[in-house]
Amino acid sequence: MIRKNSDYPLQPPRERGTGRAFAFALVMHALLGFFLYHGIQWQNSTPEGAEAELWTEVPDTAIPRPAPPPPVPVAPAPPLPDEQADIALQEKKRKQQEAAREAQLAEQQRQQKLQAQQEAEAKRQQQLAAEQAAQKAAALKQKQLQQQQQQADKLKQQQLAEQQKQQQLKEQQQEQQKQAEAEAQKKADAQKAAKAKAQAEAAAQAKKLDAERRARLAQMQGMAGGEGSTGNGLAKSGTGSGSGGTAASPGYADKVRRVVRPNITWGGETEGLETVISVRCSPTGTLLSATISRSSGNPAWDDAALRAVQRSDPMPQDIDGKTPGSFKITLRPAG
Repeated sequence: MIRKNSDYPLQPPRERGTGRAFAFALVMHALLGFFLYHGIQWQNSTPEGAEAELWTEVPDTAIPRPAPPPPVPVAPAPPLPDEQADIALQEKKRKQQEAAREAQLAEQQRQQKLQAQQEAEAKRQQQLAAEQAAQKAAALKQKQLQQQQQQADKLKQQQLAEQQKQQQLKEQQQEQQKQAEAEAQKKADAQKAAKAKAQAEAAAQAKKLDAERRARLAQMQGMAGGEGSTGNGLAKSGTGSGSGGTAASPGYADKVRRVVRPNITWGGETEGLETVISVRCSPTGTLLSATISRSSGNPAWDDAALRAVQRSDPMPQDIDGKTPGSFKITLRPAG
């Protein structure tokens, strides 16, 4: 059975002249049967005799040779009976039917082969389409992977650039901080130098004023006939009247004791130790000098007493708002 072209779009075009080929085959089979029939009839006829001469070398004698026998006449083949004709006709029909069956079988085989080819072609087209789809999917996946890799590389570069920027900003901040610290240190040094200079100038001015004051006191003492006064010791620490000046108030000794006593640092023996320290101050209480006028015999205690007085700068002011110019302080360890 021949399928239509719509069922198999890839089917090759149908061969032309198939009917003529069948007709030509039938004519050839008829001719073949005809020649077979007459060939069989010709073979059934009696063949005619044949003549042949044989020659051999014989001695040359006077013996006469016999004459060859005459040829045997061949009787003609009798004609075929009707039964043999029927057999030949049936054989011819059988051969024609076999030829037709063979032709039909060949056509079926050709159709099956063509169908197999069409199916194989369709399968090949499907496989080709599947391969193309797989290749396309693989190419798309590869492209997506490349895009993802490019995005990852770009993000990594951006992160690296951001890190570098942060590092540079951090370095700039550190540099600015160092510069600020250096400027602050420079400013602090300048302020410290200015303060030291001001203190030095103030000390020089105070020393100058003290020298002028002492000169005036000496002048006043000379005018008064050299009279002086001596302060009395007060308990464990005390004060006396300033030379050439007004005597301190009765409560001034307690003020000095409250200022000096917390500055005494002593962990040694306490019995029999007493040190007298002469102190000179400005009217504002600034300690101008402190010297040991009478030692206790223990240098360690004398140094501790002197340091306590030096740490008490400035000295407290009296009830008149001024600090006595000079006085003595008698210090004994607390016992």
